Amino acid sequence: MQVILLERVAKLGQMGDVVDVKPGYARNFLLPQAKAKVASEANLAAFEAQKAQLEARNLETKAEAAALAEKLDGQQFVVIRSASDSGSLYGSVTPRDAAEAATADGFSVDKKQVALIDPIKDLGLHTVVVKLHPEVEAQIKLNVARSAEEAELQATGKSIQELAAEEEAAAEFEIAELFDDLGAAASEDDDEGDAPVAAEEDAPTA
Repeated sequence: MQVILLERVAKLGQMGDVVDVKPGYARNFLLPQAKAKVASEANLAAFEAQKAQLEARNLETKAEAAALAEKLDGQQFVVIRSASDSGSLYGSVTPRDAAEAATADGFSVDKKQVALIDPIKDLGLHTVVVKLHPEVEAQIKLNVARSAEEAELQATGKSIQELAAEEEAAAEFEIAELFDDLGAAASEDDDEGDAPVAAEEDAPTA
C-alpha cells in the first residue's frame, strides 16, 4: 500500500515521501495519527497545495519540541514501586507511569511520546527516550525505588544489590561487635572470679 508522509517517520521517510507500507501499519498507525494519507492523485495534489503550510507547521512544532527537549533532557524522575529483596518489581513501570512522573514535575509529556521497548521490571535507574517530535528526542532517567530514601541512595549511583550488600555488612558488623562485647564481659567475670585465688596465693605463710 502506498502512502504520502505528512511528517518525518523514523525508518520510513521524510515529509512528502511516497512510500510502500503494509496495509495494517497504515490503517492502525499512520492514517489514524495523521502521519500519512493514502497516495491517491487527489491526496498528492492536496499535499502539494498545502506543502508550504505543513512545512511551516512542522518547523513551529519542531522548535517548540526542541525548547522542551533542552529542559527535559537529562532529568531524573522518581517512581515508587513495591519490589522483592532481589529488586524485581511486583508489576512493571509503563510509558503511562513515565509520562505521569514527568508531568507531576512540571513537564508536558504524553505516554505516546515515551519510547519503552519493554516495560521496566526492576528497581534502579533506567534511561528512557521521549520522542517529542519526529525529529526531536530527549533522554530521561526513571529512578525506580521502594521508597524516597532508597531513591536518594540510588541517585548517587548505587544499585539495589550494592545497597543490600552494605546493609548485610552493617548487620554482620553489629553482630560481631555484640559478640566482642559479650566476650569482653565474660573475660571480666573470669578475672573477678580469679582475684580471691590470687590473693590467697600471695598471702604470707605462718
